[in-house]
Amino acid sequence: MAMENPSRQKTRLLRMMHLLLRIRPAALPVTHRHNRAVLFHDGSGFFQALHVALRAAERFILVEYYLIRNDPTGETFAAELAEAVRRGVRVLLIYDYIGSIETPLSFFKGMARQGIELIPFNTPSIKRGLHWFDRRDHRKMVVIDGSLAFLGGFNIGDEYSGVAKSTHRFRDVGFSISGSSVHELVSIFSETWLMERGELPRIPLAAHNENSQPHEHGLGTVVIISGSPQHRRSYIRNSFVVNIAAAAEEILIATPYFIPGPRIIRSLLRTARRGIQVRLLLPARSDMPLVRLLGRSYYGALLRKGIDICEMAHEILHAKVMLIDGERAVIGSANFDQRSFHRNFEINLIIDNEAFCRQIQMILLEDFKNSRRITLEDHEQRGVVSRLLEKVINLFGWFL
Repeated sequence: MAMENPSRQKTRLLRMMHLLLRIRPAALPVTHRHNRAVLFHDGSGFFQALHVALRAAERFILVEYYLIRNDPTGETFAAELAEAVRRGVRVLLIYDYIGSIETPLSFFKGMARQGIELIPFNTPSIKRGLHWFDRRDHRKMVVIDGSLAFLGGFNIGDEYSGVAKSTHRFRDVGFSISGSSVHELVSIFSETWLMERGELPRIPLAAHNENSQPHEHGLGTVVIISGSPQHRRSYIRNSFVVNIAAAAEEILIATPYFIPGPRIIRSLLRTARRGIQVRLLLPARSDMPLVRLLGRSYYGALLRKGIDICEMAHEILHAKVMLIDGERAVIGSANFDQRSFHRNFEINLIIDNEAFCRQIQMILLEDFKNSRRITLEDHEQRGVVSRLLEKVINLFGWFL
């Protein structure tokens, strides 16, 4: 990896620290330096690297996923975890009960029989009340030995790994991270396990010792944004807002579910008025048609202010990434919607690393090139039925 200009790196670090103070309470700012981030631009590369890392695990594997299917991709993943258990590795898994509701319970029971310790997140319960029924663990995360983690938008399923039919494939990105930031991910997983199980997981302390790896992994500066409905304010939304406000040249955003709400819309419009180029990559096809239809109701206000909107049609967009000035990325599990802002447990990373962000920029620019650009004229010619549906769906848009 090429060395960066020290003065530019210091300037970006100071800006990151300033942004963090606005995102999180003053008592909690954590900026992790010297991390190594590796980008995976498709499912095949992501899962291949993940499986290699699982085979190298020595102490523990922590898994937290919204969706795990019992298809070939899910079965291979389960087999890798079971093999790790047989080697003496402790494997703990959290899966979202509603997100994985189509996966037979027998699949998870089979994993448990293999020695994998697992718990479903937020099973329906009268004790918790109806307000908890809408909570989802939307995170996608694997942590290995407290030193390496895999994150991004990929769930565990054929449509994400690239083996599904082309018409059903999801366009997604993922990444791995190594360095001091991984210790915070272990703590975040442990908090969720405690909330669901009532006790902290017994993770081998030697693997969770921050002094066990004193060497520098890379040049990346990382801030972890953990979103939860238990927070008094949305750290996920705030991280988007402050990064949008800090842009000096260009913002590239890819998101599959776009129900941003007034605060994000105002931030985008203010940024466009400052002369910053803002480009949105959104889906032309979606696994959530009502969300896509509601998202289009925001197009008019954005297009009138010169914001560029493109729709991807050749694959189902599922990537969740925002790139600021080609040098800072916000990437992880969170969408630009009210569910991710307020009702889901999410995990995003703000990564400040020139080489990593250059790769993201190349991928996004290629995706923009291969997508259809939406004009204001085209948008305003949509039919009466579409306009009416947008208004009707907007009445319960909060719940989508």
